[in-house]
Amino acid sequence: MPEVSGLRARRRSLGKAGRRAAGAVVALGVLVGCGGHPKGVMTPVALTAPTQTSQVDMLVATTRQPSGNPATLFSGERNATLSLTDVAVSIPPDSKRKPGTVQWPRRLPPNPETDFAVTRVRELPSRDEARAWFREHSVGGNILLFVHGFNNTYEDSVFRLAQIVHDSGAQATPMLFTWPSRARVFDYNYDKESTNYSRTALEDALRSLANAPDVNDVTILAHSMGTWLTMESLRQMGIRDGGIAPKIKNVILASPDIDLDVFAKQFVELGKQRPKFTIFVSQDDRALAVSSFISGDVSRLGAIDPTAEPYRTQLEKAGITAIDLTKVQSDDRLHHGKFAESPQIVQLIGQRIVNGQTLTDSKVTLGDSITAVVAGTAKNVGTVAAATISAPVKVLEQPTLPPRKRPKLDETLGSGAHAGAATN
Repeated sequence: MPEVSGLRARRRSLGKAGRRAAGAVVALGVLVGCGGHPKGVMTPVALTAPTQTSQVDMLVATTRQPSGNPATLFSGERNATLSLTDVAVSIPPDSKRKPGTVQWPRRLPPNPETDFAVTRVRELPSRDEARAWFREHSVGGNILLFVHGFNNTYEDSVFRLAQIVHDSGAQATPMLFTWPSRARVFDYNYDKESTNYSRTALEDALRSLANAPDVNDVTILAHSMGTWLTMESLRQMGIRDGGIAPKIKNVILASPDIDLDVFAKQFVELGKQRPKFTIFVSQDDRALAVSSFISGDVSRLGAIDPTAEPYRTQLEKAGITAIDLTKVQSDDRLHHGKFAESPQIVQLIGQRIVNGQTLTDSKVTLGDSITAVVAGTAKNVGTVAAATISAPVKVLEQPTLPPRKRPKLDETLGSGAHAGAATN
């Protein structure tokens, strides 16, 4: 009977949806269980000479509220005033740590010979002092600006950028933009609103960099929820200025936690003068599975299969390079930080993109690039916009009831002419 068969089909579909929901809950449990390292590591420690440690100097801009505690510096609450701080982080010798990892101290104070340790903190009260800092720390006029993701403290983001800069070998001056994250899993919505709160501050920071005479080019590396903040700030700049500042040459979105339709709209509204975009995606990203679940089962950009249609064609038409990290191994249980924790990938970022090269300017074949990256011998990666490093792997089953309309990225990405007219 049709009624019985229909009921059975609904039960099967609900069973899949239930398993998917259960999978999201399990991933949420993993999220809750993260972060067992000591808190309050921002108090500077002295280095003993001689030492084999390395040092990363960075400028940190934040819309966080000062905590009043030198061990943390800033809280997860919001502040209307942008704060600028000169921070130096000592990194233990490579013989004492695994590339791709942040060596958190087991106890305080940290030991610079075995742990990441802050060795200098200096408030910069004015933008003139910040400009002087950039002149002193200029590396060929190249800037690497990192925007962290959801569930990060101030110190989390400082140590992560230090690790990325050190392990990538990027020849660029590091700058961190850290927005008010409460670093609690159940404050997802607060964090998302904090990115909206920080849009104009990041836009102003980017404009200041673009207007600085001693800055030649800016690469933005944004992760997770920080990709939303980055796209919104660039979108504001595109609307306000009629395009993106030419010095902003590369935008790297790692595990982008953005609705597919929304990203397409943001991209178009940047205007015709856009930087080169590269996205790192992974179909086994458990954090994005949770985000999709709590966002009403809306697909996230960072979880697509870029080799599948219609995504491959749409990305190629838009000139967006997509790198699939699904089979790249890391120690991250959520599979959400592969871009920084895989030595090969973080070196790829440093050696090619940050140094002014795209991932699509080499002569190697797609098959060669897959083999090279998986084998850890990648020197040149690319040739097509949807270059893939692996075959897709599904972690959470997609429900079949009710049917969901696939985002029509081609319609939105192809509407650039109309958007350009609106923004001008």
